[in-house]
Amino acid sequence: QVQLVESGGGLVQAGGSLRLSCVASGGTFRRYVIGWFRQAPGKEREFVAAVVWFNGYSKYEDSVKGRFTALTDNANTVYLQMNSLKPEDTAVYSCAAGSRISTSDVDYEYWGQGTQVTVSS
Repeated sequence: QVQLVESGGGLVQAGGSLRLSCVASGGTFRRYVIGWFRQAPGKEREFVAAVVWFNGYSKYEDSVKGRFTALTDNANTVYLQMNSLKPEDTAVYSCAAGSRISTSDVDYEYWGQGTQVTVSS
């Protein structure tokens, strides 16, 4: 019942910034935790960050702490602000909705289509 659409990916030089958007609609999306995951070629899907919509509580993967921030700036959009980007951040980034904060993708029920982030050296 929840639909998620990501946007904002692109090509950026190392050290630069991007802001990804996840627009939610349908169902009761404000009840959900929004998680961000990424997957690079040849690697398993990896937890990046998550934020609880109704109170703003957030959790981050160690490798992105201090660089990435998950934000709920309006009624239907979650943002992932990515600063100090590294080539190792290159991946397809997806947002997902689940019932609780979790680092495992199996705990998220609804998924967006993904957006490509490429960081050049």
